[in-house]
Amino acid sequence: MLACVLMLAPSAHAEGVEIVQAHLEQSDDGYKLSSTFAFDLNHGLEDVINKGVALFFTTEIELKRPRWYWFDDTAVTESQTVRVQFNVLTRQYHVSINDRPQQRFSTLEDALSLVRRPSRWVVADIGKLKIGVTYNVAVRMKLDLAELPKPFQVHALNSSDWRLSSDWKYFTYKAD
Repeated sequence: MLACVLMLAPSAHAEGVEIVQAHLEQSDDGYKLSSTFAFDLNHGLEDVINKGVALFFTTEIELKRPRWYWFDDTAVTESQTVRVQFNVLTRQYHVSINDRPQQRFSTLEDALSLVRRPSRWVVADIGKLKIGVTYNVAVRMKLDLAELPKPFQVHALNSSDWRLSSDWKYFTYKAD
C-alpha cells in the first residue's frame, strides 16, 4: 500500500504548478511583481485547448502588514488573468492578459511561455505601501475554473485533470 502511495505522489506533484521565483520590484509606476512558474499541461487540457476552449490562468498576490495587536492589515490584494485560446481557423494560439490586446503564437509552448513567465505587472501604486514597513507577501497561480463555460466547470469538478495550481509562496518585502 505504501509503495502505491509513493508511486502516485510524484505524478500528482508533476501536474501542479511550481513557483520558481517571485519577488517585488519598485519602479516609477509602482511596485511590480516579477515571477516565473513551471508546469506542463496534461493531455486532457491540451486536447481541450486544441479544440478551441479558452483556458484561464490566474495569478494572485496579497501583501499584508503584520500587526502584533490585531489581525494583519491587508494592504494589497490583486490578481492577473492570462487567457490562452486556440483559433481553429487561423491555427494560432491567442494570449491576452486581463482582456488587453492579444498576442498570437504558432505553437502552444510559445503561448504557454507567456503564462510561465508573465511580464512584470504593477500590483501597488507608489503611495499604497508605507516606506520602511515590511510586508508579508503571498503569491499563487492556478487554472481558473470559474472562467470556463458552465459545462466544462461541471466536468472540471469531477476530474483531476483540471486541477492545476500552485501552493502559496510566501516571502517578505520591505517597501523603499
